[in-house]
Amino acid sequence: MVDPIRWEGGADGIVVLTLDHPGRSANVMNAEFTAGFVSTVDRLEAERDRIAGVIITSAKKTFFAGGDLESILRLGPDDDADPRVLKNAARRLETLGRPVVAAVNGSALGGGLELALACHHRIALDDPAIEIGFPEVTLGLLPGCGGVVRSVRLLGIADALADWLLRGQRHRPADAVAHGLVDELAADPASLMAAARAWIAAHPDAAQPYDRAGYRIPGGAALAAQLPALPATLRKQLKGAPYPAPRNILAAAVEGAQVDLDTAFVIEGRYFTELATGRIAKNMIQALFFDVQQAGARDQDDSRPPVRRVAVVGAGMMGAAIAYVCAKAGLDVVLKDVTIEAAQKGRAYAEGRRHDQALLDRITPTADVADLAGVDLVIEAVFEDPALKRLVYAEIEQVAPDASIASNTSTLPIGLLAEGVSRPEDFIGLHFFSPVDKMPLVEVVRGARTGDAAVGRALGLVRRLRKTPIVVNDSRGFFTSRVIGTFTNEGVAMLAEGVPAASIEQASSQAGYPAPVLALMDELTLTLPRRIRQETAAAVLAGGGTWAPHAADAVIDRMIDGHGRPGRSSGAGFYEYADGRRTGLWPGLKDEFGGTNLGVPFDDLKERMLFIEAIESVRCLEEGVLTSVVDANVGSILGIGYPSWTGGVLQYINQYDGGLPGFVARARALAERYGERFDPPALLCAKAGNGELFE
Repeated sequence: MVDPIRWEGGADGIVVLTLDHPGRSANVMNAEFTAGFVSTVDRLEAERDRIAGVIITSAKKTFFAGGDLESILRLGPDDDADPRVLKNAARRLETLGRPVVAAVNGSALGGGLELALACHHRIALDDPAIEIGFPEVTLGLLPGCGGVVRSVRLLGIADALADWLLRGQRHRPADAVAHGLVDELAADPASLMAAARAWIAAHPDAAQPYDRAGYRIPGGAALAAQLPALPATLRKQLKGAPYPAPRNILAAAVEGAQVDLDTAFVIEGRYFTELATGRIAKNMIQALFFDVQQAGARDQDDSRPPVRRVAVVGAGMMGAAIAYVCAKAGLDVVLKDVTIEAAQKGRAYAEGRRHDQALLDRITPTADVADLAGVDLVIEAVFEDPALKRLVYAEIEQVAPDASIASNTSTLPIGLLAEGVSRPEDFIGLHFFSPVDKMPLVEVVRGARTGDAAVGRALGLVRRLRKTPIVVNDSRGFFTSRVIGTFTNEGVAMLAEGVPAASIEQASSQAGYPAPVLALMDELTLTLPRRIRQETAAAVLAGGGTWAPHAADAVIDRMIDGHGRPGRSSGAGFYEYADGRRTGLWPGLKDEFGGTNLGVPFDDLKERMLFIEAIESVRCLEEGVLTSVVDANVGSILGIGYPSWTGGVLQYINQYDGGLPGFVARARALAERYGERFDPPALLCAKAGNGELFE
């Protein structure tokens, strides 16, 4: 049998257990580890009289990667997912009667932190690359191997929930010390092991605080008054969205704090099983772990030197942020605008986020196009005007003829823009999302004449920036902008139907969208979708097609032209603002659009938004804009805020009640009530008829 734990005993009586699963890049909490851990604890108990203490550390880059997510995907609805065998072994370890120290020499997330909490003392390397936390909630799960129980007993319910469990925060080692789950830091690996040995020598009778007589969970007296408000607070935070993991975490924490330790472990296990065997956790694990990994593992081009020096043309909000993330990744950046003042203002974006002089020194502001000479890649981030962009490309090619050119356009076809360059095979779209330093996705857009080498080089850059790429083919709006436009239009169309604005916002929140639809429209600015609509209509008519207005169009035009309310940037949109902050929906919406239509079922409001984006995504797949289901699901969640509980736009169709036939039937019902835009595309109907899924 493969042994994932190496045992090394020393003359001082200290046993060093090194986590090192053979053939794996990371240690995971699978069946092999469970068997190895149980047998290791058996041996520790058998040899206890010859042992002075135990140190647990890792031979991998990470300390411990967490649970075996593949096994969770295989669980059936009636399976028992409680890892009680592993929990029992961890309990035996912490009651061994000998001091046990976790020497955390890499990231400890999920199961890794749970293992460390079963030790009496935790020392971590003071390395900012190390992450420590419980990210389970972001995958629809809870820490099911004692993480909820032990963090509550060590920190108290309030701090455990707020700082560790409910939001899935990943803390740097110093922050983990400040928040109470790591005890001390070490400067280097040698110091780490020396500190662990010293602590064992100084604490021969170590025990967990909660195993000592008279121990009380922190915050007990003050929390008694707070407990009744916790469910209401959580409900307010979730806004009615269908995410069961936070609810189960809260329940396991509160209920577990009222009982003895062993019973608390049983309660935690039951709430974990409910999540692990449910559909939502499987959707989120597949999309946010496996699909994201697959999207990020695309082959990059190794035939050309990697990008080392980048130019960003256009130092506005997007250009400045792109320059910052490039410099943060270690690239030298030339940031150009029409004036040196504008370029310097763009560089100030980096100054406001990080006072690292080395990073700032990598950004060179300029107004002189000649400074672009010698760069490997130019990212154009100027105003969305094809004529202006072509002028920029002409300037670039004069001084940097060998550089690849990428446009950060969000809607303009790459083929159209490529008409302005001499080497269209080396021209590509790199669509970043705002705010660039926080959004994890980049949409890589391949034009009809874009070469494989350009795509591969772009993927290499995206990987260097530690972002996730999706690759799509050319189309006006590509995938993400095209699909999110159907979402915002649907929300505005409801307003045109006289649906109360508050109901529209509540429906989008309860569907799971991170921002209510009208609030999002204000953030984007209403003039943007109008400009996109006008450009698209002109292109369709020029191509001999016909253009049918959307119900949302008249609303947007009346908001802009009739009331001067184009969005948040102007201080007036669907919402009112004071000092840049939303204060509430504009009361005039009811007078302008009615707001008295209470006849639309609330479930229809929610599903219209979810369905219209899913249907448009199928059309993108049908037309070849999308070439993979993974790109659709990952791009929709990470790029445009499609609710993560669904697993993404196409997984939403897969998992709909009744599968694809059920989705098709519901789409046809929506089409009868609200318009032919809900008609299921031919590809969707064919798959439904053949019993297939989107995979």
